[in-house]
Amino acid sequence: MAAVGGGCCAFSPESGRCLAAAGADGCIRLWNTQGGDLRHEYVPSSHLSATCSCLSWAPPRRLRQEVPQTKKRRSEDVKGDGELDLLAIGTAVGSILLYSIVKGELQSKLGGGHDSQVNCVRWHPENDCLYSCSDDKHIVEWSVPTGKVKCKWKAEKSSVSCLCLSPDGKMLLSAGHGIKLWDLETKEVYRKFTGHATSISSLTFATIRPSSDSQPFDGTTGLYFLSGAVHDRLLNVWQVRSDGKGKNAVLSFTLTDEPIYVDLTTSGDREDPVKLAVVCRDGQMHLFEHVLNGYCKKPLSPTCTVQIATSGKVTDARPVPILAAAFCSDRQSILIAYNNVLHPIIERVTLNTTESHICLVRDTQATIAITTETAVTKVKTPIVKSGVKVLVPGIPGHNTSMKPVLMESRKSEAKRRKGTGNERSIEERLCTMDVDTMKVKNDSGLLQTDSFAVLLVQGLESSDSAIINKVLQTKKDHVIKATIARLPVPAVVPLLQEITRRLQGHPTSATLMVKWLKMVFIIHASYLSTLPNLVPQLGALYQLMESRVKMFQKLSRLHGKLLLLIAQVAASDKTQDVSPITQTAKLVYEEESSEEENSEDDMMADQESDENWEEDEDEEEERTDDPKMHIDKEISDDSGEDMHTGNESEEE
Repeated sequence: MAAVGGGCCAFSPESGRCLAAAGADGCIRLWNTQGGDLRHEYVPSSHLSATCSCLSWAPPRRLRQEVPQTKKRRSEDVKGDGELDLLAIGTAVGSILLYSIVKGELQSKLGGGHDSQVNCVRWHPENDCLYSCSDDKHIVEWSVPTGKVKCKWKAEKSSVSCLCLSPDGKMLLSAGHGIKLWDLETKEVYRKFTGHATSISSLTFATIRPSSDSQPFDGTTGLYFLSGAVHDRLLNVWQVRSDGKGKNAVLSFTLTDEPIYVDLTTSGDREDPVKLAVVCRDGQMHLFEHVLNGYCKKPLSPTCTVQIATSGKVTDARPVPILAAAFCSDRQSILIAYNNVLHPIIERVTLNTTESHICLVRDTQATIAITTETAVTKVKTPIVKSGVKVLVPGIPGHNTSMKPVLMESRKSEAKRRKGTGNERSIEERLCTMDVDTMKVKNDSGLLQTDSFAVLLVQGLESSDSAIINKVLQTKKDHVIKATIARLPVPAVVPLLQEITRRLQGHPTSATLMVKWLKMVFIIHASYLSTLPNLVPQLGALYQLMESRVKMFQKLSRLHGKLLLLIAQVAASDKTQDVSPITQTAKLVYEEESSEEENSEDDMMADQESDENWEEDEDEEEERTDDPKMHIDKEISDDSGEDMHTGNESEEE
């Protein structure tokens, strides 16, 4: 089984007619290896919550034994003899699904055996049993016809990551960090092996014991098996001996990365070499050919390394990852599945192993276009703006300084190695490097200014307010100056736009943004002066500064008046607190001329007042005479009118 890019895939045993691939979307797809067309596609009901974690094909003999049960199965047997039947699918929630290829539907579901993710599923080669292991430290033996648990036992103190059954079906290998060989009849440990420093990801038996051997294991014949681990670039070979010795690996194969798929050709003869096809996580395939005849001190290098690349120019070519590989029945040609688990491309090739490195050039787009039945029409191309900038490590501000490892630590490490004689594993070295990197800090415990510049650029490009707040909340002037100095030139205008938005906000943040704005203008003034479209980009900042400057005079006047009022209020409060002082004159001097002048002034004032009084009386008399004269005039007018009317009557 191979796990690549969030999915897993597996070739069917022996004939290799089908390839089962489970993607990250939870769908299981079955592809024909001859034509490369899609045969089945199964989507479990809980494909999102219970994704596929492992796959295992049932042996082909299951169909030939179960076909005679019904008439329907007989007709199917006539159409396709020796066709595969069941595919076991382990899930992340602990259940196991059995999918029938003949029916094209889910046949049964095995549950209640595990409490956590199923890491590996293996079929028994002789009877109707299925074995599974999980993170819950247990191994479960299932009865496929009944769908129930036959036996369950604890195998490790931690997670059990991998299983493998012996060719005769009497022994079971289980692995976590160490490897154990179990007797399936008694469920007891037969042998223990040291294993790997990390979790083991693959187990495979490499030889078949002759059937004429009646002993459980013969020391001269023995059994060999292979093991690969996570983050380990060695594929170890172990020998099972009847004397109980040999807990360490007898030989190793060197790889370029962690093995994810292993296939081999086995034989009953000890003199025949074993051919290995190992697919690594980096997408390369390594071929080995070696006779397993005991201990080998030096690790063996691959006889041939195979890679696949796209066609085109050397600069435009890109590597295509290999997902899985399996030997064909002739033991010379190999089935290779490459591209991706959503649409793998399956090809049968015959390689010339005399060459140490082979690169197969393939046009994956043309191959997929030919084999696809219906073209996809609902394709939406993302719209990319012309102003988008891509950050690369070469831009200034992205180079962070690292504290070099001290020579004393290296010397002590060398002394420790000489003293113990054991070389540290790759995982321990990586962990040590990670610890040394984490120790690189400033004395103050803050981030370096290089890191501040990198964080600021990342925050501006991704519009992440959390990162921008973390950087712009710095109040130290030297940190601000160093950050702005290491800021790349394309990020200056976005920083000014961000500062403008913050100046329009809360006054507290505005006072802090003034420091950043001042430092940007001081350091990057020459760059800003060269921009032709600077006015429209910084128009909002210019208007903001202009409005603030206009209000400054009014605010300064108001500030002066307030200071004056406050000073006056404070002075008046001080005068009220002081007690009044009574003073009396000791000597008063008055001149005579001043008394005479005062008396003359008084006499003149009296005369003026008398004259004014007489004038007032005359005015009052005139005012009193006027009504009398008016009344006499009215009376005379009335008498005249009467006399005139009397004369008119007399004349009549």
